[in-house]
This record gives sequence, C-alpha cells and structure tokens, in this order.
Amino acid sequence: MSQNIKYDKVLALAEALKSNLTLTFLELEDNSIGSDGAQALGEALKTNSTLAALYLYNNSIGDNGAQALAEALKTNSTLTTLNLQSNKIGDNGAQALADALKTNSTLTILNLQDNSIGDNGAQALADALKANTALTTLDLQNNMIGFEGTLASILVRKINSTLITLNLSGNPIKDSTVLALSEAFQTNSNLTTLNLVHNSISENGAQVLSEAVKTNSTLHTLNLDHNLIRGNGAQALSEALKTSSTLTTLELWSNKLGDKGARALADALKINSTLTTLELWSNSISEYGGLALAEALKSNSTLATLELRLNFIGDRGAQALSEALKSNSTLTTLELRSNSIGDNGALALSEALKTNSSLTTLNLDSNSIKDDGAQALSEVLNEANWTLITLTLENNPIGDNGAQED
Repeated sequence: MSQNIKYDKVLALAEALKSNLTLTFLELEDNSIGSDGAQALGEALKTNSTLAALYLYNNSIGDNGAQALAEALKTNSTLTTLNLQSNKIGDNGAQALADALKTNSTLTILNLQDNSIGDNGAQALADALKANTALTTLDLQNNMIGFEGTLASILVRKINSTLITLNLSGNPIKDSTVLALSEAFQTNSNLTTLNLVHNSISENGAQVLSEAVKTNSTLHTLNLDHNLIRGNGAQALSEALKTSSTLTTLELWSNKLGDKGARALADALKINSTLTTLELWSNSISEYGGLALAEALKSNSTLATLELRLNFIGDRGAQALSEALKSNSTLTTLELRSNSIGDNGALALSEALKTNSSLTTLNLDSNSIKDDGAQALSEVLNEANWTLITLTLENNPIGDNGAQED
C-alpha cells in the first residue's frame, strides 16, 4: 500500500474487509492510521475470515489501537501474523494483547518491537503464555523490559510448550535476568532461537548461559551480539560448544573477545560437530586469533560460515586461513572485510582457491590489497577455481592494472 493513508481511506478499506473473501495479506506500514484506523481494522477482523497477515509497523496506533485489535483477536480465527512494531502501545496495549492471547488459538507470530513496553506489559504477556498454545514467535526487541525472570519462569516450568523464538534484544537485561533464563533452558524443550543482542550481559552472564547450553537439547540459534562477554565469557561458551549437540548458530560480534576468546572458540571448533555459523566481527582479534581459528578449520567438518570482519588478522592471519582452506571442505562463506590484509594475504588466498572446492563467498572489502593481489585472485578465478560465486574487493587501493585483470 502507498504511504500516508489516513483514517478515511482505512475506514473504507476496513469496510471492504468485512465481506472480502480473498485477501490474505495486508501491509499498511509507515502510514498515519492512528488509533481510529486500528479500531476500524479491529472491527473488520471480527468478521473477516481470510486475512492471515496484518502489518501495521509505525502507524501511531497507541494503546487504544492495540486494545481494539486485541478485542478482535478474541474472536478472529484466521490471523496468524500481527506486526505492531513501533506503535507506542506501552504496557496498556501489551496487557490488552496478552488478555487476547489467553483465548486466541491461531496467532503464531507477534511482533512488538519498539513499543515502550515495560515490566508490567512483559508480566502480562508471560501470564498469557501459560494458557496460549499457538504463539511460536514473540518479538520484544528494543523495549524497556528488565524483568527478573517473568518470561523465563514460564519457560522453566514448561507451562508454555509452543514458543520457539524469543527476541529480547535491546532491553536492559543484565546477568541476574540471564540466570533465570538459563535455568529455563536447562529444562525447556521447545525454544530454538534466543536473541539477546545489545543488552548488558557480561562474562558472568555468558558463563551462566553456557551451563544451560550444555544441557539444553533444542536451542539452535543463540545471538549475543553487542554485549560485554569478553575473553572469559567466550571461554565459558566454548566449553558449552564442546558438548552441545544442537546449537548451529552462535553470534558474538562486538563483545571484545580478543585473541583469548578466539583461541577458546577455536579449541571448541576442533571438537564441535554441529555449529554451522560463527560470527565474530569487531572483536579485536589479531593475527594470533586468526591463526588459532585457521588451525581449527583444518579439522572441523561442519562450519559453513565464518564472519571475521572488522578485526586485525592481517596478512599472517589471512595466510593461515589460506592454508586451512586447502584442506577444509565445508566452509562456504568467509567474511574478511576490514582486516588490514594486503597483497601477501591476497596471494595466499589465491593459492588456496586453486584447490579449495567449497568456498562460494569471499569478502575482502576495505583491506589494503593492491594490483598484485587483485591480479592473483583474478587469474585463479579465470583458470583454476569454478566454485567461488561471490568475491568482493571494494575499497581497496587497486589501480588500473589490478582493475583490468579483476
């Protein structure tokens, strides 16, 4: 739909929805429908029997609009996805939606990002999860939730058996809350994705989470980007990786892990047989951390994506990774953007590409690669490597000679 749809247009649309028998997807993002528009749509949802997805991102519906939609959810039996991101619904709106979730049996995805929801709203949603048996994804990113285990207590007691994705990134969650969450994961048997990006989790919180990962049998994705985990926290998580048989994605960018953290995770990669994606960008990893990770890649047989952008592995780190690529047969994506890699590193990587048959994406943007490095990479792609699909060299000091060959 076009932007700037006001109440009068939404009213007409809502009237049409009451009798429409074909529309399944309605997107009204970034408009100005307000609470009145949301109320009109809520009335339509009470009788509509086909709409499955409704996107109302950034529409200033407020708590009154959320309350109207919540009333509709109590009787609607077709809507499965509701996106209310950035609507300032607050605790009152969250509480109304929570009340609807107690009886609604069809909604599976609820996005409440950026809505000024605090502890009271979170508590109401937690209580709703005790009874709800349909919701699988709850997105509460960038709210004001600092609760000490409200949602976690629901998970730990296995009261809710359907929620598989929980996004709590950008909330003031600290180590004390992580303790409650970790206790939950030790017994919870359904959650597969946990997003805790941009919180205040320290190495102590990481240690607590690692104990939970050791025993949890369902968690596949753990995102801890932009916290305060550091080297000691990475060490704890690496111990969990040595025994975990389910975790496939671990995201740890911007955590000041340093070489200590990189070495610890590298040791885990030599043993772990399930992790497919490891994101470590912007972690102050030098050539020594790069050397450790390269050594791990020589024996690891599951990792497919290694993300190392915005570190300092340099030519020596790139050379070590190149040696690993000669024998590794599973890595498909290697992200080395902004790593102070020059021609020597590029030459080493070009040699590896002559024999490697698994890598499909190599990102070398924003390094120090000049004509010699670019020419070497170009030659191997023209003559010896038939598997690399994407090679990026933007923002390198490549001159005319390198550009002609590249």
